[in-house]
Amino acid sequence: MAWEAEILMKTRVLAGRFAARIAAVLVMLLVCVMASAGNQAVAKKAPPDPGGLVAAGQGGVLGGGKLRPTKPTIPKALPKTNLTKIPIKDPKKPSTSTSRLSTSAAAAAAVAVAPEKVGLRQLIVALDSTDFGLATWKSTLDRMGTPYDVLLAASEPLTWERLTRADGGGRYTSILLSNNSLLMSDGAGGFVSAFDADEWNLLWQYERDYKVRQVSLYTAYGTFPEDYCLRAGTEGGVGDTPINATLSTTGRQQFDYLIPTVRVPISLSYVYYSTLAAGCTATATMNSGTNTLGVISTSTDGRERAALTFTSNQYLVQTFLLAYGLVRWATKGVFVGERRHYLEVDVDDWFNYTDHLFPDGHLETDPGFRMSGTDANSTNQQQNAMRSRYPRANQFQLNVPYNGEGIHRTAHGSCTSLLSPDPLTSYSRCLRNNFRWINHTYSHPKMNFTPYAENLTEIQQNLTVARQRGFTVPTEVLKTGEYSGLGVYHPDPNNDIDPPTDHGLMASNADLLRAAKDAGVKYLHGNMSFPSHVPSCFNCGIYHPMEPSLLLVPDWPTNIAYHVTAPAEETLFYNSFYGPNGKFPFWPRDLTYNEIVGFESDIALQHVMSGSVYAHTLHQGNLRQYASGKSLTFDWVNEIARKYSLYYQVPLQTPTWPNLAAYVANRTSHFATGSGGADVVWDRTANTLTATSPVTGGLFLTGVRATGFATYGTDSISWVTLSANTPRTFTPVPRTTA
Repeated sequence: MAWEAEILMKTRVLAGRFAARIAAVLVMLLVCVMASAGNQAVAKKAPPDPGGLVAAGQGGVLGGGKLRPTKPTIPKALPKTNLTKIPIKDPKKPSTSTSRLSTSAAAAAAVAVAPEKVGLRQLIVALDSTDFGLATWKSTLDRMGTPYDVLLAASEPLTWERLTRADGGGRYTSILLSNNSLLMSDGAGGFVSAFDADEWNLLWQYERDYKVRQVSLYTAYGTFPEDYCLRAGTEGGVGDTPINATLSTTGRQQFDYLIPTVRVPISLSYVYYSTLAAGCTATATMNSGTNTLGVISTSTDGRERAALTFTSNQYLVQTFLLAYGLVRWATKGVFVGERRHYLEVDVDDWFNYTDHLFPDGHLETDPGFRMSGTDANSTNQQQNAMRSRYPRANQFQLNVPYNGEGIHRTAHGSCTSLLSPDPLTSYSRCLRNNFRWINHTYSHPKMNFTPYAENLTEIQQNLTVARQRGFTVPTEVLKTGEYSGLGVYHPDPNNDIDPPTDHGLMASNADLLRAAKDAGVKYLHGNMSFPSHVPSCFNCGIYHPMEPSLLLVPDWPTNIAYHVTAPAEETLFYNSFYGPNGKFPFWPRDLTYNEIVGFESDIALQHVMSGSVYAHTLHQGNLRQYASGKSLTFDWVNEIARKYSLYYQVPLQTPTWPNLAAYVANRTSHFATGSGGADVVWDRTANTLTATSPVTGGLFLTGVRATGFATYGTDSISWVTLSANTPRTFTPVPRTTA
């Protein structure tokens, strides 16, 4: 379609820098124009809808809406310096000035007033706003939902007041350095640390007095400004082809959510292949052969530090695998926020017809393709096989947004085609408890301008016809056809060729919103391809500005086209877009089906690794059993689960849609409560957490076993509610291993 070209042209250059099997750098954000972002479902006997949102997408959107950057070059080594180790000084009264000129000689640490208390907040220390480590730390903490402050050392002095609270307690529970030395040009051809000796001593005094751990994301060998026990080996850049790192016994404890035998791929990095100094109090956490790439060490004054010896930008696989474990170690496993992994898949338009693209390139729109009873039965078998093959995904179930107009009223509920007027209805009724059914409206109309009565009927009738035939369908969840009625549409309702316009949520159909509310809907599906549907925080939703009782929860689109049912069809479609003779020539050759599945599963894997809870959208034609026990959907799903299992030992969670949406509502409240001034203080002597908030809301707390807490791997995660200006006390359970 013409409008696809306009959108894809904006994204193809970024997308095309990836080979199908590279180490997935930046793939997290590679949400190109996705061919199944829209729903070209056509109810039986209804006029065909060959257009619609075939590829509605704005590519490159991550969680909170940040656009992907261009592919980075291989980072360089840290500047070499002849500076010597900074001696640790005794405390002396610090200056209160905010000027580095006046503090440089007097900014050594003070004696802590209340060293037993620290706030559950992190301090990121970076050189300046362009420091790669700043974005890496921020993105990690943003996904976790952990509050933090940033100090840019090149322009901001470090003072005691910056580190401590008014009551004398510590402001931060961890110090996260972008690199170990914070070196910058001195203007005369040399390099100097952005922190002077007094500021380093001030930081170390804080860590020592308040027993706060420090992590250096990128660490060179040597002893400046302090000794991490790393000594020179070799060094150099790593390109697209990764090196693999393994975990030591200590590393397996620090990153215990990974499988013990994990091979961490390190790519697009500068690496110091280091050795450990003899007689130094240090333990390697990661190795590449005989070289040390990660370390936990104790300074001579008793401070605990962790470090990696290679660069890690926010989009690299190594960052997804390791950054969370570094923060968890630094906080001793007690922090505001949480991190889990999810695999949610919606297969839209069950019972309906969709267009069908054939291998010879012709598109059938009337009647199009509709699943058979055999397809439904095979889907159930493939789902069971996938769960058995990959135990970490043993709770996986497909979400099925269905259109009830296609349910045959008299079809029996047995798993057989015998004597059934519609085997798909019969098998679906028989297997109804093996899938999760979602209201996708009765006849799949575009609801951008439909009146209240029609909207209400579409919502309620779809529930009624399914429930009468034994299907369990939640009232509170609604997915409209093509995500219609939510402010994204073409001014000409008959124009399915040109790109739709994102008019914003205030251009939503008020009659749809009112009907949804009156029908008991609480959660509406949105689309991450539309900027107005992208929440401002990770795993959050958007309370609709025209009807705040409705929470918009976005989905991820995929590049498995809505109108393909077999490998040859998907391959034709994909290469017609991205092959050398496609609309957007990008790959040097046409890809095979296996390469396409590999590449597209990498994209979804990045969403999963990031902790995104949002569902990925496919369509019913993708469930056609094109060969015995095979479908496009499960070719893709199996690859995601297989790759996940190469890294993680914590389970893939697949909550029901009501539970998913309720979690998103809690995440939204979590961020609102945090930005509203919530404060959590850990008294390590009493081992209590005291949480206060000026606004009513709630927080996720990891390392706390409050009523109803969840266990995920070795993490205990609690959702706690807070009333305005009413303190609550909890008992933390800090980690006792690395």
